[in-house]
Amino acid sequence: MTLQRRHVLAAAATALPLGVHAHHGWSSFDPDRPIYLEGTVRKVRWQNPHAELELELPDLLKLPTDLAQRPIPAQTAPVDGRVLLAKVVLPTRKDRLWAVELAPLTRMQAWQVQEIKPGTLLSVVGFTLRGEKGEAVLRAEYLFVDGKAYGLRSGPA
Repeated sequence: MTLQRRHVLAAAATALPLGVHAHHGWSSFDPDRPIYLEGTVRKVRWQNPHAELELELPDLLKLPTDLAQRPIPAQTAPVDGRVLLAKVVLPTRKDRLWAVELAPLTRMQAWQVQEIKPGTLLSVVGFTLRGEKGEAVLRAEYLFVDGKAYGLRSGPA
């Protein structure tokens, strides 16, 4: 093995833990405390293992009064959709920028979610890390964009 090839392999091996460390397992998120965010998309990463957005929140984030009545995908409504929307709260942390983890691209395509572009206004309901510790990150359960609701942890009916 050449010296150059050994350096490439060593660099690749040390880079792997960084990528693994950046991704959160779903067990890190608090499923008992759904969070509401809305704002403007600043950055987009539209690739697997799942699409990601950087969402900039407004100065004063408010919980919509009609959130529990918003139309949601039919297959999620009888399971837990309405109960989940009724429990939604605002985050306690005051970060203006949030990382939002969406679904894998195959699921986004099944839902026919068009690639989201920077500047898009949207809202999302999901779960943050337990105790809202660490990064300002949200795993999306429902995505509301362009007047449509998508249930990202399921497939379309």
